[in-house]
Amino acid sequence: MAGERLDKVLSLMLSVSRKDAARLIDDGLVTIEGKVAISRSRPVSEGDRLSVAIPPAQTSRLRPDPDVEFKIVFADEDLIVVDKPAGLVVHHGSGHASGTLVDGLIHRFPDLRSLEKGGGVPERPGIVHRLDKGTSGLMVVARTARAQRSLSLQLRERSAGRTYLALVKGSLDADAGVIDAPIGRSSRTPTRMAVSRGGRDARTSYSVLQRFARPVQATLVEAKLETGRTHQIRVHLAAIGHPVIGDDRYGGRSTRPPELGSSLGPGRVFLHAHRLALKHPDGRDLSWDSPLPPDLVDTLSRLNTE
Repeated sequence: MAGERLDKVLSLMLSVSRKDAARLIDDGLVTIEGKVAISRSRPVSEGDRLSVAIPPAQTSRLRPDPDVEFKIVFADEDLIVVDKPAGLVVHHGSGHASGTLVDGLIHRFPDLRSLEKGGGVPERPGIVHRLDKGTSGLMVVARTARAQRSLSLQLRERSAGRTYLALVKGSLDADAGVIDAPIGRSSRTPTRMAVSRGGRDARTSYSVLQRFARPVQATLVEAKLETGRTHQIRVHLAAIGHPVIGDDRYGGRSTRPPELGSSLGPGRVFLHAHRLALKHPDGRDLSWDSPLPPDLVDTLSRLNTE
C-alpha cells in the first residue's frame, strides 16, 4: 500500500467506502505516527502506523422483515449469495426506510448485526456491492468480518467475476468489444451518472449472444464488469448508442417499444446478473449461475431473429 492515498488505504483496511473513510479523516479521527491526518490524499509510506478512532455506532433503523422475498442460492458461515428479484432495493436510503433486502437478510441471518456493530457502514451490514432496484440477479453478502475484507479486496482488485445479460436497443456493429470510458456524476443532472473526463476509470467488456430484427432491432449481450461504478453497464451501453431495453433513465422512452409488450414493469430494465465467481475466504474458487427470470424470458419470446 506504500504510496497509496490515505483515504484509499483506510477504505480497504476498514472495508468501508472511500466517502466514509474520508469522513473519518475530516473528523480528525485518523492519526499517522501519532499526528492527526489532515489530508485525504496524503500518500502513506511503508512502516507508517495508522490509528483510527471508530466513532460510536449509530442507532440502527434496521428491522427484521420476514415478508421480504428473495432466493438464497448459497450460505455458509462466511458468505450468503442471493438471487435478488427486480423491484427490491438492497439497503436503506432516500425514500427506502424499510422492506429492503438487508431487512430481509437480518430476519434470516441475525448474526449480520455483528458487522454493523463492528464498525461497518450503518444499515448496510455485509453489503460489499449492490444491484440497482430494477436489476435482478446474483449478489454476494459477507457474513463475517474476514469475508467482508476478502470480498472488498477482490472487488477492488477486480478478481471477482460479475457477468450480466442485457438486451439492448439496436444492432451492435461488433460481435465483441470493450467500453473504456470514465464515469462520474452528470453535471446537468447530479442524480444521474455519465461518461465524464473527470470521472473514475470504468471498463465494461461485452460479447453478442443473439441479434433480433423484428418487431424491433435488439441485441442480447453478455457484459462483464471490469470495474464497479454506479450504473456502469447502463451508462456505457447508452454511451455507445445502445441503451438497455427498459432503461428510461439513460435511454428515454424509446427503450420501451410497445411491440415488446408490458412484461417489463415500471423501473424494470432488461439487465440480469446471471453469473458470479469469487474466491471464498478459505481459498476455494466458487461460482454460481442464475437463469433469466420469467419477465425477461417473456420479453425475449416476442423477438424474432429474421
